[in-house]
Amino acid sequence: MLWTMIAAAVGGVLLLAGVPKMRDREGLLRVVRGYRILPAPLERVVAATLPSVEVALGVALIAGLAPRLAAAVAAAVFTGFCIGLTVNLVRGRRELDCGCFAFGTDGEAPRIGWFHAMRAGALAVVAGVLAATTHSPPTLAEHVLAVAGVLVVMAAVVAAVQLRSVVHLGRRPVDAHLSRASIELRVASATSRY
Repeated sequence: MLWTMIAAAVGGVLLLAGVPKMRDREGLLRVVRGYRILPAPLERVVAATLPSVEVALGVALIAGLAPRLAAAVAAAVFTGFCIGLTVNLVRGRRELDCGCFAFGTDGEAPRIGWFHAMRAGALAVVAGVLAATTHSPPTLAEHVLAVAGVLVVMAAVVAAVQLRSVVHLGRRPVDAHLSRASIELRVASATSRY
């Protein structure tokens, strides 16, 4: 059951990464070009196929379809990500959009870091271990329970990440910070009229 849970977690990561990329193929092409690793003709091929590959691998790992093959291909994909990130970090090129789960907007200044490379490397190792490890297939009930448990945890993590972008613990809300400035402006404008 543990193998199934880990496979479902890796599959969930691939789905979370692949689905947003399917909606913005031009954004993905910009990200792939930004890494400056592949020849131009391959950039288009990677941008066109990567989202479908990620989604297919995610579904295969979650559903338990050819799990060892799917894990091996996922390990290769994550290794490619790790290499691309590491090469650019060694080159000193940190001002890149990772392109991991979504793309930065025009107003953002995306940056890659060693965290991104280590995360991709860790996922490559986990997927490689899944591919190399034999396991006895779980019963349908065990499989459903394992996948449901992992999906609940992943939903909680996604919700926490989204909430973190809105709520900043330990910081004063902008409105509270600006309210003092607003009062000072009103006082200044009222006194300047007289």
